[in-house]
Amino acid sequence: MHARAVAATTTALLGTAALLLPAPDVRAVEVGEQPTVIAHRGASAYAPENTLAAVDKAAELGISWVENDVQRTRDGELVVLHDDNLRRTTDVEERFPDRAPWKVKDFTAAEIALLDAGSWFGPAYAGARVPTLEQFVHRIDRNRQKLLLEIKNPALYPGIEKQTLKVLANEDWLDRRHMSKLIVQSFSADSVRTVHDLKPRIKTALLGTPNVADLAYYAQFTDQINPSYSTISAGYVSAVQAFTGAHDRPLEVFTWTVNDAESARRVAGYGVDGIITNTPDVVRDAVEGS
Repeated sequence: MHARAVAATTTALLGTAALLLPAPDVRAVEVGEQPTVIAHRGASAYAPENTLAAVDKAAELGISWVENDVQRTRDGELVVLHDDNLRRTTDVEERFPDRAPWKVKDFTAAEIALLDAGSWFGPAYAGARVPTLEQFVHRIDRNRQKLLLEIKNPALYPGIEKQTLKVLANEDWLDRRHMSKLIVQSFSADSVRTVHDLKPRIKTALLGTPNVADLAYYAQFTDQINPSYSTISAGYVSAVQAFTGAHDRPLEVFTWTVNDAESARRVAGYGVDGIITNTPDVVRDAVEGS
């Protein structure tokens, strides 16, 4: 633990549960210090999640940061999809009725490329496809956006961290120009640590709400702790930020998934560094007006 975390020692002994009680000292975010707004799976309230259309909608709304999810196909390609199952957001049951349970890992990239990933959301998006990671970062680059990339279900895909970094390197996303535009996150601490060990310069994030007593360990290889907004308080946020992360800066907090103005203003008051949201325009307007 770095010296700047000493102030959090007493709090750490109490554990996370005590910090989740309502805190009386919720601070107002000062002008110019509003949290970063991140479009969850793209602007997914307005376009089908994790598609290029959702990326473009975020850009249209003026949102710089986009979050996405990465899974791996049967033939080893990386595709952008939240679920490990294709049923919810594609027409896979119609196209491949005999391939239940329709897991991503059981389909080739070519087969997934045939699927309609937009009609479920609305007829205007019929024909939208599940993008590959390469296609996704190309679109992010074209729109001059930044990427919060989640390695999803790493236990299902051994070696996915190294493969993800290889794709990013091949697409020039690990050069100096892009490094400030990239954060890699996961719910798996082992996966986050693997990314940090492979490419120490990359900014990383651990998803979830770990006990404060464990933060000294996580701070060795991560730069952010990214919890659900329903699990945090001002006390928890300030305790996290009292630790110094892997790149010798205070740990940050990006919280998810905040979709209404009232909740956005509340977590902004807690002092979070970022808010991940399906409705990035609503959240941005709320925190800018707070």
